[in-house]
Amino acid sequence: MWIVRLALRRPYTFVVMSMVIVILGVLAILRMPTDIFPDIDIPVVSVIWSYGGISPEEMAEVVTIRCERSFTGTVNDIQHIESQSLPGLSVIKLFFYPNAKIEAAVAQLAASSQSVLHSLPTGFTPPSILRYNASSVPILQLSISSDTLSEQALYDYGYNFIRTQMSNVQGVSLPLPYGGRPRQIMVDIDPHALYAQGISASDVVNAINAQSLILPSGNAKIGVNDFVVRLNSAPDAAEAFNNLPIKQTNGTTVYVRDVAHVRDGYAIQTNIVRHNGNRAALLTVLKNGGASTLDIVAKIKEILPRIRSTLPTALKLKLLFDQSIFVRAAIQGVLREAGMAALLTALMILLFLGSWRSTIIVCISIPLSILTSLAVLNLLHETINVMTLGGLALAVGILVDDATVEIENIHRNLGQGKPIIKAILDGAQQIALPAFVSTLCICIVFVPVIFLTGAARYLFTPLALAVVLAMMASYLLSRTLIPTMVKYLLRSEVGRYLNESGEMEEAGHGWFAAIHHGFQTRFETIRNGYRRMLASALAHRKLVAGCFALITVACGALIPFIGEDFFPRVDAGQIRLHVRAPAGTRIEETEGYFRQIEDTIRQVIPPPELSDILDDIGLPYSGYKVAFSDSGIIGRFDGEILVSLKPEHASTWGYISGLRRRLTHEFPELTFFFQPADIVGQILNFGLPAPIDVQVVGPLGQRSGQLRARPADPAAANAHTGRGGRAPAPGGRRTGVALPGGSHACPATRAHATGRRQQPAHLAQLERAVRAELLDQSAKWRGLSDRHPDAGIQYGFHRRAAEHAGARGKRTVGHAVADQPGAARARPHRIGRQPLRCATALRCVCQRRGS
Repeated sequence: MWIVRLALRRPYTFVVMSMVIVILGVLAILRMPTDIFPDIDIPVVSVIWSYGGISPEEMAEVVTIRCERSFTGTVNDIQHIESQSLPGLSVIKLFFYPNAKIEAAVAQLAASSQSVLHSLPTGFTPPSILRYNASSVPILQLSISSDTLSEQALYDYGYNFIRTQMSNVQGVSLPLPYGGRPRQIMVDIDPHALYAQGISASDVVNAINAQSLILPSGNAKIGVNDFVVRLNSAPDAAEAFNNLPIKQTNGTTVYVRDVAHVRDGYAIQTNIVRHNGNRAALLTVLKNGGASTLDIVAKIKEILPRIRSTLPTALKLKLLFDQSIFVRAAIQGVLREAGMAALLTALMILLFLGSWRSTIIVCISIPLSILTSLAVLNLLHETINVMTLGGLALAVGILVDDATVEIENIHRNLGQGKPIIKAILDGAQQIALPAFVSTLCICIVFVPVIFLTGAARYLFTPLALAVVLAMMASYLLSRTLIPTMVKYLLRSEVGRYLNESGEMEEAGHGWFAAIHHGFQTRFETIRNGYRRMLASALAHRKLVAGCFALITVACGALIPFIGEDFFPRVDAGQIRLHVRAPAGTRIEETEGYFRQIEDTIRQVIPPPELSDILDDIGLPYSGYKVAFSDSGIIGRFDGEILVSLKPEHASTWGYISGLRRRLTHEFPELTFFFQPADIVGQILNFGLPAPIDVQVVGPLGQRSGQLRARPADPAAANAHTGRGGRAPAPGGRRTGVALPGGSHACPATRAHATGRRQQPAHLAQLERAVRAELLDQSAKWRGLSDRHPDAGIQYGFHRRAAEHAGARGKRTVGHAVADQPGAARARPHRIGRQPLRCATALRCVCQRRGS
């Protein structure tokens, strides 16, 4: 009561407080980042190794296993590790516990990687260590194409000119361009000329490296001048490399041009991008975790005209797959529904109270409560997203309770003939405790949110905060601002309340009163009918209880048919189709498959509804893009097709079903599966290609391919593995090494159930079926580790002189080994130029590399 008395004595204080709330709330709206979801800050760090030309199996054995075993002993707070070994790439993702110190973990990873680097073959460079976030997803694609420029020029413009100018946008990450051909100085060697000159390719490499150096030369002071000395130690043009000498034989100098041709060319193409049937390059814009999608896209669109002015007119830039459109539509939809709820609430208050002044008082408390919640959320570094706005929209109908109950009670006290101040004080006192308990009951419903873990914690905590903060603000305003406004706005309505019921006079008080009287008359009729129905129900208790039980059982029987899912499906007007050709297919042949699939897509989707078709074929040129991509591409025989539909289109899911049936019939040799194309699915899958991810962990990499994912439920449209056949060495996936007993995850497969659902969202049922199938298959694998001890672990062997070697005269080590009873013969390991077999008599010291 003291706060109500204070509000009545000092009304301007709380009026100013309301103005401050408005200012802080508006500033929060303008400054808070806007996105589809809150920032899902699950600590993940990616370590990316690159070594061109090496197979996935060798990459896993030489790099991945060593790094994983080293990280488990030197890096703190690791929850589990996932890794992916591809041709020339190794991407290791380390998942940490929620309270881990990521900065310290990154420093430990850098130090551990340096120690591993010394045991790797010559030519390895230190890895890239990047922090990963589930919100780091593509929000915009920039297509770079031309009718006259070559693919080499497209890549060069995208890498050196467009990407550098876009990188100054705050909150944006720009990987290297997809597609195109990276520029390189190529040395085309003639093997027959090498044989004729009696030299090797290594001689050519050494000669070029030795004569293309950038060396410090210093300066020379001659007279009054100080000259900068520049050495002629590196050719200025690619053609000048042809004149470099390699060696002299019999007084004849052999030059590079005699055995090779040096040209300004491009690297071997491993990645092709096609936009609407034509070759192109692609820049992907990624969003950092705490940035605003709408702000990033708006700034990029703002600087794009300036970037175009610095490029040739033959170069075409086009923005594709703009996720800000979807984000803006989702947020506007929530705001529209919240506004409609507020409007309907105000209408109901007007009809029941019959006072437009009371309606204004209640309606003012709603936006003030919401603005207070947004201001506090801004201080807590939250964002404006679908979850927070959904919580506020949910609270709109609840926020009016405190103000409505208090005003209605004040009206009742006014009808008893009390003065305005007395009516306000008595009305506030009478409902103070019930209103407080009601507010606490609503707030306590959201307390279990703090016990959530994983992505659900980051999604639903902002929603709960938004509701609780708005409810607390609503109760505070009902104790302060509402009594102040009642004191000044309802003074003229005191004479309208003449009896104890608080009903106003039937006539003489305007058309609002007439509308209220007509509504009350009809409402009384409905209430009388309800009273009669309730009396009848009480007279037939058994019949009512039986009907209630029957309805409850019928509703419970529908539960298995409803299905379960983490988030509802979204029709964003985009299709993402993954296509995998037979393992070992050349990238040029894979492009031919994609060309035929594009023709099929154009036949299924009508041209008026089709906007763009974008192909991404093969592995990208940088491991950075693999670390932040959920495409699941594992080789040059693999790729994905992005299809964008126009705003006026039919159901996307219908087109997906039609494409699945037709493509599997026309291309039986290919593998197809659909991945999430919208920002919602990509964030919730947390970097995985599908909502269900089966990870096979075991000691036998060579046997992991025996598992083939089979749809264990009709809801699984198509299951696929992250690893193809054995020919010739496609990329594989490996998972986690943080396992008990020193075991490790071998190059394994991943089966993903994706795409169509015949029943709505049967992910839980599908997961149970897949789990049962895997348990049945895993029972057949027990004991394999005993029969096949080689699990891909590498050991280092060091020579040590045998204690009794030569004790029996001129006997060799081989004879000493042969004399040992039960001597074990192991696989030969070569040290230097001599093969060495591990046997008991040699007492070889074995240690795990990288640990």
